[in-house]
Amino acid sequence: MPGTNLTREEAQERARLLTVDAYDIELDLSGAQGGGTFRSVTTVRFDVADGGGAESFIDLVAPTVHEVVLNGTALDAAAVFQDSRIALAGLREGRNELRVVADCAYTNSGEGLHRFVDPVDQQAYLYTQFEVPDARRVFASFEQPDLKATFRFTVTAPRGWTVISNSPTPEPGGADGTVWEFAPTPRISTYITALIAGPYHSVHSTWDGADGRSVPLGIYCRPSLAEHLDAEEIFAVTRQGFDWFQEKFDYAYPFAKYDQLFVPEFNAGAMENAGAVTIRDQYVFRSKVTDAAYEVRAETILHELAHMWFGDLVTMEWWNDLWLNESFATYTSIACQAYAPGSKWPHSWTTFANSMKTWAYRQDQLPSTHPIMAEIRDLDDVLVNFDGITYAKGASVLKQLVAYVGMDEFFKGVQAYFKAHAFGNTRLSDLLGALEETSGRDLATWSKKWLQTAGINILRPEIEVAEDGTVTAFAVRQEAPALPTGARGEPVLRPHRIGIGYYDLTDGKLVRTGGVELDVDGERTEVPFPAGFRRPDVILLNDGDLSYAKVRLDEQSLKVVTEHLGDFTESLPRALSWASAWDMTRDAELPARDYLALVLSGIGKETDIGVVQSLHRQVKLALDLYAAPEWRESGLATWTEATLAHLRAAAPGSDHQLAWARAFAASARTGDQLDLLQGLLDGTQEIPGLAVDTELRWALLERLAATGRADESAIAAELARDATSAGERHAATARAARPTVAAKAEAWASVVESDELPNAVQEAVIGGFVQPDQQELLAPYTAKYFEAVKDVWDKRSHEMAQQVVVGHYPALQVSQETLEATDAWLAKADPSPALRRLVTESRAGVERALKARAADAAAGA
Repeated sequence: MPGTNLTREEAQERARLLTVDAYDIELDLSGAQGGGTFRSVTTVRFDVADGGGAESFIDLVAPTVHEVVLNGTALDAAAVFQDSRIALAGLREGRNELRVVADCAYTNSGEGLHRFVDPVDQQAYLYTQFEVPDARRVFASFEQPDLKATFRFTVTAPRGWTVISNSPTPEPGGADGTVWEFAPTPRISTYITALIAGPYHSVHSTWDGADGRSVPLGIYCRPSLAEHLDAEEIFAVTRQGFDWFQEKFDYAYPFAKYDQLFVPEFNAGAMENAGAVTIRDQYVFRSKVTDAAYEVRAETILHELAHMWFGDLVTMEWWNDLWLNESFATYTSIACQAYAPGSKWPHSWTTFANSMKTWAYRQDQLPSTHPIMAEIRDLDDVLVNFDGITYAKGASVLKQLVAYVGMDEFFKGVQAYFKAHAFGNTRLSDLLGALEETSGRDLATWSKKWLQTAGINILRPEIEVAEDGTVTAFAVRQEAPALPTGARGEPVLRPHRIGIGYYDLTDGKLVRTGGVELDVDGERTEVPFPAGFRRPDVILLNDGDLSYAKVRLDEQSLKVVTEHLGDFTESLPRALSWASAWDMTRDAELPARDYLALVLSGIGKETDIGVVQSLHRQVKLALDLYAAPEWRESGLATWTEATLAHLRAAAPGSDHQLAWARAFAASARTGDQLDLLQGLLDGTQEIPGLAVDTELRWALLERLAATGRADESAIAAELARDATSAGERHAATARAARPTVAAKAEAWASVVESDELPNAVQEAVIGGFVQPDQQELLAPYTAKYFEAVKDVWDKRSHEMAQQVVVGHYPALQVSQETLEATDAWLAKADPSPALRRLVTESRAGVERALKARAADAAAGA
């Protein structure tokens, strides 16, 4: 039985047989305030290529189907609706019409039609999330990206609500003004249709193009967040994206309006519904955040806007080309931040190198590593494939491709691609063909090595220097490490377009004094240098971060960088050096204690707040997972004392002060340190310039709860101060973080033994449950995890199950016993490929941590 899965072969056969024309969808949401189910009526018109009598199916996930009428003939609904599919037999050649009447269910999982009740006003708020296969939870649909159609929604909703969809919102009609009849959409895929409904607050404006076209813009959020909505800032970023994308893509924005809706309990960062983008409402900042948070939000806004072309206008034929959507949206969003006139974040490639790219490197070293163009056999495969390879490695490779063919030629190819395939579906070959034509480059070999193979290369400099300091030999050696155990494929050497930067110490600063750019291919590539060329203090491979590779420093460069990493005058070479050091730590080449020393020696000079916050996270992770157990507490003490010193020294009210306050709150451990947290919370102590606002208060309280200094009464009191949905999530985290047997049992039961929590609260509980300083309390849950995980996977929706599978894996129990328990479960449980992948990835983290701990212990011996 297929259940909710769909194989690629089934999709190909259905696409061969059917051409879908149009959907008319009627939804009755008038009872949404009470929840339960809603009436869904779908009429779909489609053509059949074969002669009469052909068979197919349409997808639907619903508690009840009342009617199925095919070409005017009523079918036995109970007989044809089985296993989330409605069987369609006896189709006639040419035009067919199907009508399905069903009761569909609201969800609390962030999938399908999600229903949320705001504790502030007790009103229900709805939004859809359909990627990958969840439009079928709301209406009967041919749920695959290449069966595009037009969609016309008619929605009945409570009076006074706002209803938003892909088409412009009409004035409500009907006898009592509760019916919204939307105009048909252009031809789009099912997964980017959308419906958002509720008493949302909104702000409106326009983007006015140089060609005289004006596109209506809307921003929506719940009224309880309206006071925090910085709409003009969001509009400014959006207009910047419209200006830059219109120029680079040379294709007019393809939809009638552009709404951005900040919605509650959203599983992802955002979703590119055509003309109606949904975004997690944590991006409406309730408290002070650093500029890095605004930069990340801007990248998300631009990423989704880029999707209106990459993904919505032109859509991949099948999910193996998901990267055509995600990698291009990622690359172009960051390029827009870096190059658009007036951008606030021209350093966006620094942020990319230090955050997204490290995500890609991590993903590419897991047993589940896969080519950018992944092999997607079915929907289960793609559901776990929204990963660091699809997004960040793909974007890195595109950045290299741009360097290889030239930016102008790249975008000329993109322009031809949009014009040739507008409102259609494509494969990799379609895009490469367009790029080959505009660039004159043969991309077949490049594609095979970069897009169709897995793994990561290592680049090392080989340099020989005479006694007088002049260089006598210089080359770049490329390595292709063996793929992780269990990964498919063979290691491969790839062509790289890289920069090599030369840096010298001048008045205590590392200043770029020269460099070259060249193509690296094969095992060894000679680097050209002039006669009498003197060796610079630092030689930095992949300067400019053009390629995707792990980079190592030669011995002299490493020595200088270790002493002067914070002294680079530019942010990108600093970020590349930080990233290389972190990668060496993860690879057990740099002991955790040495990584801590390196960070402490240079972080005080780091001006880029995004890099500072990345270093905070990485140091804490290194101490929790990669430090030798006998040294860990000493390392944590050193780190926590440093965070407090930097907090006290930071400029009052600065981003750095806030970042250091959060780092200190995450690690405070001694009595005096916890007393300071308590004093900041109750107002008896202060640090000049530090605003202890709502979100920072929760950060302080969650640490106090995790260390046993705050009990249930303190948590309840804070929730009374912040009686919002965000407050409820923070309270759930704090309760689960308490260091007691009872608190852990309660948290575990609420997530694993019950399925009643909504997605955001479940995530919050898991986050509080897993505390690095509570390993003895958590030890009994290793066995409980393996007893429960398969049942959770089999019975929960994908999003809810994945939270449990990944979040509750005993990653903090770094031991051979954890590996053996995992291997025993994998051998006997017969998990599905998707579940096996998630558990195997988690196991790889423990294996890596054991190696890193051994390296750290050896360094301390």
